[in-house]
Amino acid sequence: MNLNVTKQRFIPFQKQDVITLCCQDDALNEHDVQTFKSICDLINSLLHLQFHRNLEALKYCYAPVNPDADTQTVFPVSKADKKQRETQLIIELKALLDAANFEEITRADLDRALLEESLFKIRLQVDFNDFEHILFFRRGESSKQETLVSWFGLSKKDIIFKNYERVVIYVKYKDQAYFDQQGRKDLFFTPGSTLIKLFQDVPSADLEMLFPNTEVRMKTIDKVMIGVPAAVGGIVMLVTKLGATFLLTGALLAFWLGLSDDPVVLDQKSLLALAAGFGTLGGFLWKQFNNFKNRKIKFMKTLTDNLYFKNLDNNTGVFHRLIDAAEEEEGKEVILAYYFLLRAGTALTTTELDQAIESWFLQHQNTVIDFDIPDAIRKLIELDMVDVSANKYQAKSLDHVYQKLNQIWDDHF
Repeated sequence: MNLNVTKQRFIPFQKQDVITLCCQDDALNEHDVQTFKSICDLINSLLHLQFHRNLEALKYCYAPVNPDADTQTVFPVSKADKKQRETQLIIELKALLDAANFEEITRADLDRALLEESLFKIRLQVDFNDFEHILFFRRGESSKQETLVSWFGLSKKDIIFKNYERVVIYVKYKDQAYFDQQGRKDLFFTPGSTLIKLFQDVPSADLEMLFPNTEVRMKTIDKVMIGVPAAVGGIVMLVTKLGATFLLTGALLAFWLGLSDDPVVLDQKSLLALAAGFGTLGGFLWKQFNNFKNRKIKFMKTLTDNLYFKNLDNNTGVFHRLIDAAEEEEGKEVILAYYFLLRAGTALTTTELDQAIESWFLQHQNTVIDFDIPDAIRKLIELDMVDVSANKYQAKSLDHVYQKLNQIWDDHF
């Protein structure tokens, strides 16, 4: 159950729906609506061209550390060049995520996630020493309520937790030399590689499950559920089935160690009793080991099932999704800012414009947003869509903006 949504920069509507809402707002006549739609098309085309160049830069920087690369290297990459590309990759990726209205998850947030109780009732452990660099970003934060069922349905507890609709993780493994020093062989990953993953609907308390080296650990209650029956069963078996076996074994050891002068006769009956006793003990220990292993497999399946349905994309595929998300967000911001300045018919301060847009979403769509006004104003100025005077902004005419955007598009080619 979704209880409430935290105020955020992300605008949770498709760009085309935003354009349609503006056109249906009755602030423009029929001719102006057509010109406005044409302006929106030009804005989208210009942003698409801009972000396509960003995509090419990301792919170029990521190529030397991409574990999924299926192309051959024609020109060898030096260590210095590889390092420079990795540094640039982080800069480009952070800029793209900011444009897509993602927020960075700090190390303090990650540490809290490790301490909080998992919604999936499993205990996870992450070895941070495996990584040279870790980055987490999230978008779409909300509070949700779920009912946790335990003790075979006898106990139910409602909990409220913070949920992230989208989470991007960037992790770079340490080089081979580190793992050689640790004596670790048969690694399931490539040392020195960089992984980039995109997930959906991740509870903040379960961020650690997104790490590629996460290991499942037994919680105290799970150890008790296995250990107590095992101890009781062991005592019962010792009293009822293994008493004679242990007495005979003790007598043999005492005689061999010189602690007793009484010889022990090992006839066929005694040997069969020893074999049966130790066979029973071995079977009991094997059963307990299997109980432990099966419970751990159950937890691993829970983790795998959740990751299977939450994973949206990996590595270079994440770039394409983020580029699309950034185009959407930047497009919505500049279109909304221009429309509401046009709608006002007069110059507005950034505060007045920001309040007008946020109030409109709250009133007409019952949606709380934290509109990114600085970014929207910056783009309006870059595209020459507004006049600026005394820290106030006024929309230029639709015809002027249409001609200007056409000119910018032509100048690109």
